[in-house]
Amino acid sequence: MDGPRFEAADSAMIAVRHLTKRFGTAESSVVALSDIGFSISEGELVVVVGPSGCGKSTLLRILAGLLPGSQGEVLLHGTSVTGPRRDIGVVFQAPVLFPWRSVLGNALLPVDVQRLGRDRLRGRAMELLKLVGLQGFEHRYPWELSGGMQQRVALVRALIHDPALLLMDEPFGALDAMTREQMNQELQRIWMERRKTVLFITHSIGEAVYLADRVLVMTPRPGRIADELKIDLPRPRGLDVMTTPGFGAYVKRIRNGLHASGGIE
Repeated sequence: MDGPRFEAADSAMIAVRHLTKRFGTAESSVVALSDIGFSISEGELVVVVGPSGCGKSTLLRILAGLLPGSQGEVLLHGTSVTGPRRDIGVVFQAPVLFPWRSVLGNALLPVDVQRLGRDRLRGRAMELLKLVGLQGFEHRYPWELSGGMQQRVALVRALIHDPALLLMDEPFGALDAMTREQMNQELQRIWMERRKTVLFITHSIGEAVYLADRVLVMTPRPGRIADELKIDLPRPRGLDVMTTPGFGAYVKRIRNGLHASGGIE
């Protein structure tokens, strides 16, 4: 399905313009992303949803500066993203905590790597651990934590250096359904308190509608943005919002778009 093209606004905090990504050689290449364009304003929580293999994670890695695009550009505050940056935090699906480091030690890892001053930021780490409900667990080790608790540590680690942009790549995808719902509620609460600019990747339509200010819907490979929905549901959103007609209408529109593009079998 050839959807509308969403151009990036010049005043946006993050702007993606005509982004294309190819893998392979000129003779034999795979186009993962094709002519992507969108923008995110400061303080927005934008969710990208699409089928497996559509290039969602590739898009996030390009935004994080971990992977170069083949064409186009990504701008953060008007500056090109050409490599990893201190003002971008990333949370992946697996928390990837060091087993020999405590919860506090894992949270402070970027501080140690970037030599930002552990003494100066220890207080911020303790504040963030309290914010995510891990007060009292500072000296526990990853193997003593549940999957949801480990992912909370990963979130604190991504926020410790106060990034301008937080990128989240299906961070709750490996959790059981009840824990995932709880983490979605927690993320909403933390976002409402801190108002960080967040781009969240998922293949769950319900999760996208529950969390987002706006949802960007991607097509199967090569990934394009086929639709954009502004989610006009009041916050804070309880889990009971998922049973309302308004929520159902958004889910239906996204699902129909994915069907039309071949994203759902």
